[in-house]
Formats: sequence, structure tokens, C-alpha cells
Amino acid sequence: MEERPETELISIPATPRASTPEILTPSGQRSPRPASKEAKSSTGWTPTSFISPRFLSPIGTPMKRVLINMKGYLEEMGHLTKLNPQDAWLPITESRNGNAHYAAFHNLNAGVGFQALVLPVAFAFLGWSWGILSLTIAYFWQLYTLWILVQLHEAVPGKRYNRYVELAQAAFGERLGVWLALFPTVYLSAGTATALILIGGETMKLFFQIVCGPLCSSNPLTTVEWYLVFTSLCIVLSQLPNLNSIAGLSLVGAVTAITYSTMVWVQSVSQQRPPSISYKPLSLPSSSATVFSVLNALGIVAFAFRGHNLVLEIQATMPSTFKHPAHVPMWKGAKVAYFFIAMCLFPVAIGGFWAYGNLMPSGGILNALFAFHNHDLPRGLLAVTFLLVVFNCLSSFQIYSMPVFDSFEASYTSRTNRPCSIWVRSGFRVFYGFISFFIGVALPFLSSLAGLLGGLTLPVTFAYPCFMWVLIKKPTKYSFNWYFNWILGWLGIAFSLAFSIGGIWSMVNSGLKLKFFKPN
Repeated sequence: MEERPETELISIPATPRASTPEILTPSGQRSPRPASKEAKSSTGWTPTSFISPRFLSPIGTPMKRVLINMKGYLEEMGHLTKLNPQDAWLPITESRNGNAHYAAFHNLNAGVGFQALVLPVAFAFLGWSWGILSLTIAYFWQLYTLWILVQLHEAVPGKRYNRYVELAQAAFGERLGVWLALFPTVYLSAGTATALILIGGETMKLFFQIVCGPLCSSNPLTTVEWYLVFTSLCIVLSQLPNLNSIAGLSLVGAVTAITYSTMVWVQSVSQQRPPSISYKPLSLPSSSATVFSVLNALGIVAFAFRGHNLVLEIQATMPSTFKHPAHVPMWKGAKVAYFFIAMCLFPVAIGGFWAYGNLMPSGGILNALFAFHNHDLPRGLLAVTFLLVVFNCLSSFQIYSMPVFDSFEASYTSRTNRPCSIWVRSGFRVFYGFISFFIGVALPFLSSLAGLLGGLTLPVTFAYPCFMWVLIKKPTKYSFNWYFNWILGWLGIAFSLAFSIGGIWSMVNSGLKLKFFKPN
């Protein structure tokens, strides 16, 4: 009988489950791998070998035909999902024991974080009406594209698209898919890591100043040195081997994000508002400057909804069969996560703008809280808030860096045809951590970075999934579904170009310098 490659099989009732050859991966976990030629020749087992002539010989002809037809149907329709042998060596697909809880932790950790803190900055330029409207539209738009990505993970029977770039290649073609998806996804991961270093290092500095107070030494650490401290902590935590292994960190990141988001807006609205507060959108000297600032503000709103570049990767950590597909627990976890994301983003944006109006500093609501209420709130409460932000940044750094680690190791394993050793894996992660640190030191600005990131990476969240749905699912031409997805996709591309221009203008206008508030 013809030998078949290693596959994932849905066990047919009353059929014993055969063991799968395993090897030990660099992380110490066992993953399925193709059996050697000697093993194949000795065992002769394949996923459908139980439907063999030897097995069928004592069975009557009608039953034999049914089983043979079933075997042909399974093989023809691709329900025997083919595995890429290299996936057993890579951080994202090395472990496939995820569940709905892990999906909720990862999505919440990836979907809410420091970007929520700068949403009131966008409201300062947009005002009440346009701010709330743009935030609401963006939320439901990205929720729809999230559902699309979850459904497309196994859109083709027998094939799992474990990474965003793989799905883009299936939709747009091998070369075009790489050109369209690789840059924004890598830029989103690396840009987010850089911004997390800026936020985490600066928040650690503020935390130290609050806790230490007047007892601080005359030679405290500089801001760059605090960046280095934060980067070192990130590198230590990044030694966890794969995406499933950081589920605990994602839980910590999710809890801390919900906690400090609530604490920040509650502390802000509970204090007396500044006397000179105004809710009119900020006016700039020229109309062109006003337009660019509004575009940058919309880019900040778009960047608030991040994490779509990780949806397929998170779903890839789950086991999947025809009877129990991975999209079911994934969507359950995502719905829970995005409910809490809405409970974080909307109160921070609305409460922060209500508390500070257009006096909101460019660093966001956390800087405003420290600047306006440094002496009004207990030092311990402020210190706990800043410490929670640090914990969240450390957790978010790990999940956003995992696709980059996966790319490094994929390149290595494809060249050497062997898994990365512990030292090679550690070297990649140390290298990436310090590269992000040097980028952060060279480009120390936050609000402008958020707008540009939102513009350049907007197609990943708002545009590409709509195009992929049309190209892969092929809805009826000129139907509502067809028009709806094409319109949303092209609107996303247009917004991406406009927001990117606004982000670049804001960077140039700010003089490539981020001004943080310092304690008195």
C-alpha cells in the first residue's frame, strides 16, 4: 500500500487511536514528527491503514465498499490535515494544546495595553462627537474582520493557515501575499515592541521617583538607562520557548491591563478638573496642520485595535479536528476578550477626555494623571498604577515578539534542516531585544509613533481580511456580501494612506522628540 505523510486524523468511532511518532523539541515538549524510513517499513502504519485489504478480507463486500468509499472521501476532501514537519520546531506551532481560555488570555493581552492610554489624545483633536463615533465604528469593524480571520484559519479542508502571511499568500498569491503582509505584520510587532520599551522604561522611572520620593540619590538613572533595565527584563522573560508557554504571562498582562485601565480613568474622573479645561478640538495655526493632526488622531484610534496579526498564530496553538474545529474555542475566547477590551478602551477614552479635555498631554492619560494630580492622590495608589503598567508592558512584549522569534527560527531551520538549539534560540531573542532597545533610543516619541503605526498597519486589521474573504470564500459576484467586503477593504486602504500621512506629519512637526511630564 502507498505510504502517506504524517497527518492529523479525526478518529472514527470505535477505532483505536494509533500513536504518533514524536521527538523532543528544544523546549522539552514532545511534538509529532514524521517517522523514519526504518520505522515506516517496520510498522507499515498510515492514518488509513486500518482500511486495508488485509483488514477488509473477513468483511462482507457491502461493508468493504462502504469503508473504501469512506477512505477515498476523507483523502479527497482533505479531512486528513497535512502537517508541515517544520512546524514542530517553531515557537508558534511547537505546542498545540491551547484552548478557549488561552485564546481569551492571549487576545486580551494583545488587544489592550499602552495604546489605550493615548486614546484621549485623539479625542483632544476630534472632539466628543467624532471621537466617540470613530472609536465605535473602528471597534465593530475590527470585530468583524477578527471573525473573518478566525473562519479563514481552516477555510480549505486539510490545510491550516497558522500565520497571517500564510493566509495572505493563499489569498493574494505567493509573492504578492508576502509583499502585502510581511512588512506590516513585522513592522507592527517590532514597532509595538519599541513603543512598549519606551512606555515601560518611562513608567519604571516614574514608579521609582514616586516610591523613592525625596530620598532618591543625587545621581538617579537616566531615562535611557531605565529603557535598558526594562529591555533586560523583557529578554529574560522571552526565554520561554513557545506561544502556549506564555499563557500565564498573557493572563498576567490581561489582568493588569483591565486593572490599571480602570484605575486610571476612575482616579481621573474622581478628581477636580483643571479650571481652564475645554472640550473644543485643538485648533492649529493653519488648516493643513489641522487636517494632518486629525488624520494622526484617527491613526491613534486605529492603532488602539491591535492584535489581528496574532489571531491566526493564537488559533494555531489549538488542536483541530473535523468534529471539533479550532475556530469554535477560538471564537469563544475572542468574544470574551473583546468584551473586556471594550470595557477598557471606551471608559479610558471618554473618561480621560472628560477629566482633562484638550489639556491632555501627548503622552496620554497616565502622564496627565501624574502631572495634574501628583499631589492629590496617595503616593501608594499612583505607585501601584504605574507598577501594573510595567507588568502589562512586560507581558505584551512577549506575545508581540513571538511572531518575530518564529520568523528567525523558521529561517534557521529551513537552512539547516534541524531545530534551533537552546543557545541559538536564546541568541535570537537577545539580539531582537537589544535591536528594539536601540530603535527606541533613536526614536523616542510615542504619540506620533502610535499614529504612524496605526496608519501603516491598518490594512492588517481593517482591509486585508475583507479581501481575503472574497478571494478565498468566493461569495456570489455582485451580492451584498461581495460588495460589502470589497467596499470595506478599499476604505481600509484609503484610510491607511491618509493616516500614514498624518502620522508622518506629526513626527516631523514634533521634532522627533517626546516630552514626558516630570515630577516637581
